[in-house]
Amino acid sequence: MSLYIEKEYELFLEIDYEKIAERVAEAVIEEEGCPYECQVNLLLTDNENIRQLNARHREIDAPTDVLSFPMIEPEMIRDHKSLESSAASYFDPDSGELLLGDIVISLDKVSEQAKNYGHSPTREYAFLIAHSMLHLFGYDHMTGEEAAVMEDKQEKILHGLGIER
Repeated sequence: MSLYIEKEYELFLEIDYEKIAERVAEAVIEEEGCPYECQVNLLLTDNENIRQLNARHREIDAPTDVLSFPMIEPEMIRDHKSLESSAASYFDPDSGELLLGDIVISLDKVSEQAKNYGHSPTREYAFLIAHSMLHLFGYDHMTGEEAAVMEDKQEKILHGLGIER
């Protein structure tokens, strides 16, 4: 797996951003049974920049904790034959990796939410990576049933990595 991290904001949190993101992303890929090497882009930013992205892409003029921009339509992500037949669209021509998409995380929100939920910034960051990776794999939480599926998967992945509340 290739994970490209861009940090456009420096907030001191005792987190190994790269190591945690790689561990969690790889665990989600494994949990989903994805047979391909994957590529993900991760942008670490602040509340103001994520607010601007949220307003532009979701028409919600407020900061959020994480945004996910999948490269693959949800109905195609689990259909490996259709992905392979559209290889030019979904795979990096140089590396051959499946282009899952982009993740944007507000480090301000990581800090705020860790305090609010009473756990470490590492746990909050790992949770947001798992949550966003599941979005890249086509999961959503628009209904109670969908939310329950995502929550179960997130907790299973984080528990398996020993990242607890």
